[in-house]
Amino acid sequence: MAKVLALRLVRLVATLLAVSFLTFVMTALLPGDPVNAILPPDSPRDEATVERIREELNLNEPLIIRYGIWLGDAVTGDLGRSFVTDQPVADTIKQRIPVTAQLALFAVALALLMAIPMGVIGAYRQGGKADQVTSAGAQIALSVPNFIVGIMLIWLLTVKFNLLPSTGWNRISEGIGPNLKTAILPAFALSLTQMAIFSRLLRSDMIATLQENFVLSARAKGLKDRYVLFRHALRPSSLSLITIAGINFGALLGGTVVIETLFALPGLGFRLINAISQRDIIVIQGITVFIATAYVVVNTLVDLLYLAIDPRIRKS
Repeated sequence: MAKVLALRLVRLVATLLAVSFLTFVMTALLPGDPVNAILPPDSPRDEATVERIREELNLNEPLIIRYGIWLGDAVTGDLGRSFVTDQPVADTIKQRIPVTAQLALFAVALALLMAIPMGVIGAYRQGGKADQVTSAGAQIALSVPNFIVGIMLIWLLTVKFNLLPSTGWNRISEGIGPNLKTAILPAFALSLTQMAIFSRLLRSDMIATLQENFVLSARAKGLKDRYVLFRHALRPSSLSLITIAGINFGALLGGTVVIETLFALPGLGFRLINAISQRDIIVIQGITVFIATAYVVVNTLVDLLYLAIDPRIRKS
């Protein structure tokens, strides 16, 4: 077990180093001078001001030296300060990550709540009407972009019936009820595509599991179908589902920008897009590395979660 944890830790650190270096290099290779993007159009561009900014950003140093300086600061938690807002990047992340993390977690949870019964029913009634209905629903959900779902939800539940707000965000500190009112629409818009992926994957794996000898033996003992499906067949069929759920959660931490823009949410992805348009390279580097760290950590935890789910893996 210790060897497995050590190997995962080495892989995590190596991945983060690679991602941070590639992000730094690609940001440095963007066309144009970042100084021109940092300075307002009507501000004076005298040589002293330009040189001061270049010195503060270490733009006069070789690329590898600049990366080493940035990495040394990042390891201590100092991700720099935005030249556009004059706010520390670490503070920007702290303020915005609760919005994006809750949105991603809520979307994955909703997707799993819908996908598990759909996948189980589809596998149990393979080829039947229930399977056809659930497969058709998953196909439709997979085909409709999440921003179209979001627009339809806004029209139906905000414009038509005035049940839920379409913009803004109430934090959990303001109350669970107000928070859920602002979170449910964007989370549901994100969850439909995830639900389709999860249900199709679970159905495929569970069809194979239901042919295993231990499932056939459980049925031969006269156990109820519901018990066999959820007690004996679901757990070994969930490994791929857990992997994809973890990967998609990590991806959603940086991939909710369209929904965050549509619902005017103060999330991390929306801030990253603004930083890219403003050539705010310090913010781009800090947020990208943070998202990559979260993504790799989530996937490492998913790998370790296998040990708790499947006894065969623990034994091996």
